[in-house]
Amino acid sequence: MVLPSEMPYAMTRRPILGLLLAALPAAAPAAAQHADSARTTTVAPGVTHARIQRADGPWVIHVLRVDLARADLAVRQVRAHDRLTSRERVSAMVARRAAGGEQVIAAVNADFFDLATGASENNVVIDGEWWRGIRVTDSPYDTFDNVHAQFALDGNGHPLVDRFAFDGWVRAPRARFPLIALNAMPKGAYEGTALWTPRAGATTPRDTMRATSELSLAPAGRRADTLLYVRRGASTGGGSDIPPDGVVLSAYGARTVALDSTTDGDTLRITLDAAPWPAPSRASSPSLLIGGWPRILHGGLSVAGRAAADEGTISRNAEVRHPRTAVGVTRDRKTLLLVTVDGRSAASVGMTLVELADYMKSLGAWDALNFDGGGSTTMVLGDRVVNTPSDRTGEREVGSALLIVKRGR
Repeated sequence: MVLPSEMPYAMTRRPILGLLLAALPAAAPAAAQHADSARTTTVAPGVTHARIQRADGPWVIHVLRVDLARADLAVRQVRAHDRLTSRERVSAMVARRAAGGEQVIAAVNADFFDLATGASENNVVIDGEWWRGIRVTDSPYDTFDNVHAQFALDGNGHPLVDRFAFDGWVRAPRARFPLIALNAMPKGAYEGTALWTPRAGATTPRDTMRATSELSLAPAGRRADTLLYVRRGASTGGGSDIPPDGVVLSAYGARTVALDSTTDGDTLRITLDAAPWPAPSRASSPSLLIGGWPRILHGGLSVAGRAAADEGTISRNAEVRHPRTAVGVTRDRKTLLLVTVDGRSAASVGMTLVELADYMKSLGAWDALNFDGGGSTTMVLGDRVVNTPSDRTGEREVGSALLIVKRGR
């Protein structure tokens, strides 16, 4: 049986989870069982890699431990071909960054993505720059609309796993209103606002269902976490050119009234933050933000069994054994764990989310997040893929990756 996420896009017209194939048996035949073994190597100062075989799955697992206290190591997010909409193999992303002079130690695949476009289903912040901001995830497979958990680094480089919603605001001389999306169409039938940067392409998309008003804004500096822009020219409808050194502010439906209250030359103050959901007790400006689905450990406790209620997971994802990729952090926030579990073979059958949570906890993780898995699951060390991708064609082209790199002097 082939599940919807593995069908060609033309057949499903839905984004891929990159994770859902026909379920394998819960255990392999006895002949495929093998003795437990582990081989651990130091791949760089502060980074170790372990290849683990366990007969009780059976499972083949790869574990990276990264010492976040080391000043010479950094965690980076990379988009396929450095674009919002593209797909690329993790090994190719690593090679491309290495060709540009970056010393990449290791990498794993990361967020869920649209098979047709490669676009991530969640927020994207790279090196402090907002590439994509949404209030609710774009996943078509959620049983209800919600905010997915994401992995973040704050401004000081401290790791966090939480459910972050994009929290943007516009303050004009005669109006104040929320930004619902950045480089994405805002959801909702009646009104909304969006900010479009050159990362989105040359022009803004047209909304055929709602009235649209758009302003071209020129950058005018920043004050602390507030970006300053100056309105230039008259408002237009949808499909505006995005200036290469500026942005376009779009309003839809009734929100066009607030946008049209501004005049040429007005200064607009814009803030772009991430707020924990559902209780936004604080807002932060993360240096890195990358999505997954769902959170599996929270405060040292497994929450994988609540994934269907908390984040709308579907049973054929959460409760079936698949190849998995996960990220976790220890209680002291000083160690990052990157894990892949091979699957869909006699040697390694994959894990359910509950099994993955239990395993991450056994490694010492305090908080952990499930990344995209299935055929997307990939771990690269240096220039070599060390796990066994489950697609018959080998390593899959994905939307994003999380890299461990050596900082330059």
